[in-house]
Amino acid sequence: MSAVSKPHEIVERALALSTADGCVVIADEHSSANLRWAGNALTTNGVTRGRTLTVVATVGGARGAAAGVVSRSAVTADDLEPLVRAAEAAARGAEPADDARPLVDIAEVSDDFTGAPGETSSAVFADFAPALGESFARARAGGRELYGFAHHELTSTYLGTSTGVRLRYDQPSGTLELNAKSHARTRSAWAGVATRDFTDVDPLALDEGLARRLAWAGRKVELPAGRYETLLPPTAVADLLIYQLWSSGARDAAEGRTVFARPGGGTRVGDRLSELPLTLRSDPDEPGLECAPFVIAHSSGDDASVFDNGLPLSATNWIREGRLDRLVTTRQSAELTGLPVAPAIGNLVLDGLGAGVGERSLDEMAAATERGLLLTSLWYIREVDPATLLLTGLTRDGVYLVEGGEVVGEVNNFRFNESPVGLLGRAVEAGRTERTLPREWGDWFTRAAMPALRVPDFNMSSVSKGV
Repeated sequence: MSAVSKPHEIVERALALSTADGCVVIADEHSSANLRWAGNALTTNGVTRGRTLTVVATVGGARGAAAGVVSRSAVTADDLEPLVRAAEAAARGAEPADDARPLVDIAEVSDDFTGAPGETSSAVFADFAPALGESFARARAGGRELYGFAHHELTSTYLGTSTGVRLRYDQPSGTLELNAKSHARTRSAWAGVATRDFTDVDPLALDEGLARRLAWAGRKVELPAGRYETLLPPTAVADLLIYQLWSSGARDAAEGRTVFARPGGGTRVGDRLSELPLTLRSDPDEPGLECAPFVIAHSSGDDASVFDNGLPLSATNWIREGRLDRLVTTRQSAELTGLPVAPAIGNLVLDGLGAGVGERSLDEMAAATERGLLLTSLWYIREVDPATLLLTGLTRDGVYLVEGGEVVGEVNNFRFNESPVGLLGRAVEAGRTERTLPREWGDWFTRAAMPALRVPDFNMSSVSKGV
């Protein structure tokens, strides 16, 4: 291997090799550690490392600038010139880019840009693993089987541009998914946690909650499809609102293609979406949910632009006290729509203060329910109609019937048809905001904090026989 192999050296060498009008180089150094278990026993564990290098070449032309993007894994210094040339060839063969703008020119250099990349290892589970072993023993004694996995990764991203940007960010991310089953495997319950380092994860407390849910499932109640008062837990709220965020591009709204399009033209920015004083926001500095404070774009799309790489990010309210405040914009879509520049940020929080917001835990909300459903999680979420953001999906691992403030049994699963925008408009209570793991989107988006929501008429469109 060539001596030039440190991430910052790879970035500098690729920039030096470029003959394009502009160049962006992103080096992502990945490391991960994992544990898996089944039937109250560890099954596998492992540690991996890897590198991905993305080169963005930009070239001017009579009809406008074009960009070529090439990404490859396991890149060494010897692979650099072919990679840079491939990006340049792609740029010269491409049509002018709609999102073309001058590369970000802030000449900022992170203090640790030349430092070694961060690295995780099995040591991240040093305190978690013994507690997990205790939960196995307790589950075994209680007639339960625990299945699941814990995963931790650390990605060090080095971003360099021909305009002088030299930025670096280390992103830790951990997830735990724990599934408890009765020994006959006729009952199942799930819990998930997102974490930065596993020091705040208590598998014994999670197992205790799962045992309670398995006990609830000892009585089965069959219910037909219909609209029910429903308590959506934070994980389900996160899955729905992450999809809403992904669907909130300003350009699509301005062109009339989404739920955020105003009839007759323009966007719905400023419209009231909820009678509750809810604020949906993202902030790179959110405690416990910290994420990159600058744009890292490996490709261009409706809501991201490779030309924006390195653009600073700051706290952004997408919904402010119930009103739509921002839509996701690149520099280009902000100019097209006349809206402020508001790039996507890697976390999402729903909170607020006021009547019906932030006052009770999910258990306390259930205790105040005369009759309704308590969900565990959602999965297989798919879009039905972008004009209303109507989504469909299934409930999973436990839907419980609440009567008189008590859980009286487990009901069958359902398929649902709902819009997250519509749910915000009909929600009558939001509980306390807490960090949560989105179950459906946890492979792509883990940094979320949400309250439970009470919806008086959640649409369970059909009965599902799935687990």
